[in-house]
Amino acid sequence: MTALIAMLSMEDLLATLTIRNLDDRLKSQLRVRAARHDRSMEEEARTILRAVLSDSDSNEELVGIGTRIRQRLEEIGGVDLTIPARDQLPRSPERFT
Repeated sequence: MTALIAMLSMEDLLATLTIRNLDDRLKSQLRVRAARHDRSMEEEARTILRAVLSDSDSNEELVGIGTRIRQRLEEIGGVDLTIPARDQLPRSPERFT
């Protein structure tokens, strides 16, 4: 099985995206831009998507839920919680015999 996976080319593992209802003006702009950069329209679209989605603003989805909650609370002034002291030893575990 490992040998079979190793034999697959990287292209076999990439996803395909179909964009429907793209207006003619946008398609024309993509064609011109691709020609200016000496690329195919498909490669130009990949380049644009990579540039936009690798922007630091778009990495919000990668932030954990705790961080997102803290950011939301900061917007309204934050919340101060008192953390109780941990001066007591933990109790012994229960014994079920």
